[in-house]
Amino acid sequence: MIATPMIATPRAAEEASELMIRFAERTGLTSDRPKQRYLWTDAFAVCNFLGLAQATGEERHTNLALRLVDQVHHVLGSYRADDSRTGWISGLSQQEGEAHPTRGGLRIGKALPERGVSEPFDEQLEWRRDGQYFHYLTKWMHALDQVSRRTGQSHFNTWARELAEVAHDAFTHTDPSGRRMVWKMSIDLSRPLVPSMGHHDPLDGFITCMQLQSTKAADFATMIEGQDWATADPLGLGGLLIDASRVAQLMHLGAFERGDLLEDLLVAALRGLSHYAQRDDSRQPVSRRLAFRELGLAIGLSAVELIERETETQHRQFSRRAEVQERIKELTPYVTLGSEITSFWLDPEHRDTRTWSEHCDINDVMLATSLVPAGFLVISLVMR
Repeated sequence: MIATPMIATPRAAEEASELMIRFAERTGLTSDRPKQRYLWTDAFAVCNFLGLAQATGEERHTNLALRLVDQVHHVLGSYRADDSRTGWISGLSQQEGEAHPTRGGLRIGKALPERGVSEPFDEQLEWRRDGQYFHYLTKWMHALDQVSRRTGQSHFNTWARELAEVAHDAFTHTDPSGRRMVWKMSIDLSRPLVPSMGHHDPLDGFITCMQLQSTKAADFATMIEGQDWATADPLGLGGLLIDASRVAQLMHLGAFERGDLLEDLLVAALRGLSHYAQRDDSRQPVSRRLAFRELGLAIGLSAVELIERETETQHRQFSRRAEVQERIKELTPYVTLGSEITSFWLDPEHRDTRTWSEHCDINDVMLATSLVPAGFLVISLVMR
C-alpha cells in the first residue's frame, strides 16, 4: 500500500486550520473586511472546512463551510457593485433567488468587470476580467455536493444539480465538428467571452454530472470519446488524478463499470508526470514558481492512495482492474513528490515572496488542502 496521509495528523490539521482561519478573516468571511469571494478558491475552502470538521471534531469548521456557501451565493450569484445591473444574475426575484441561488451560474470573482460587448478582445486583460468559467462551476458543484453528503441536507445537492443544468446549457453547443464547449461566458451567460474549449472541461462536466446523477452526463460523454487528456501542467496533472479518484469512488455506485476511463486518466497522468519530472520546476527560483499550481499537483498525488484503496476493495471485479492496478504501481514513485511540494511551501521563507503574496488566498487554501486532502477528495457515500 502507498503510505500517504489521507487521514490528517494532528499537526497537519492544526497547520491547515491556521491557514483557513487567516483566510476567513482576510477575505471577510469572519471579519468586517470587504467580502473578497473567488469561486475556485472558495470551492476548495468549503471542502477544507468540512475536512477539518471531520479531522478535529470541531463543529465551528462545519459552520464556516455553511457560512462560506451562503456568502459565495450572495456575492458571486449577484451582479458586481460596479455593474449597472443589480440583483441575482439569474434574473430571479429576491425570494426566488434565495431559494435557487445557482440558477444563473456564479461569477468567477475577478478584479475587473467583464469585457463589454463592443470592447476589443485583449488576451492578457481577459485573465483579469470577470465572467463565468465552466471548470470553476464544476468545482463549486462538487463543493455543494460534499456539503450535502456531509450534513445530510439535500438542498445543497439540489443547488449543485441546478448549477449543472444551467452550466451545461450555457457552455455547450453544436458546430460542424460536433458537440463543443466554450471556455468563458459573460456574467449573465448571454454570450461567450472566450469561445475556445478548455482541455479538460468536458471531462470535468462528465464526471461531475455522474457524481450528481445529472441527466446532462450523457451529452458530456459524447465530447470525451477518444480524447487525449495528457498535460505537463502541474495543476492540470493534479486535476487528472483528482478526477481519477472520483471515478474510482463512484464505481461503488455502479458508474464507470468497465474501468476504461479510470485507466485512461491514469495513463494520461503518467505521461504528464514523466514530462513534468524531466522539466523539474524545483530548480526554478522561488520567485518564478506559482505555488497554487504545484499544490494542485500535490493534492492530486495524495489521491493516488485513495485510488489504490478503492480499486483493491471493489466488491465486484471490473474488466480493466489488472491494468488499473499496474498503472497505480507505475504512479507510486511519484507520490513522494506531492509531500515534497507541500513541505517546500510550508517553509515560511519560501512564502515570503511577491509571487506568494500576490496569490495569497488561493495559495493558503490549496496548501491547506494538501495538508488535509480528505475534505476535498473523499466522496462520502451517505445517501442524500
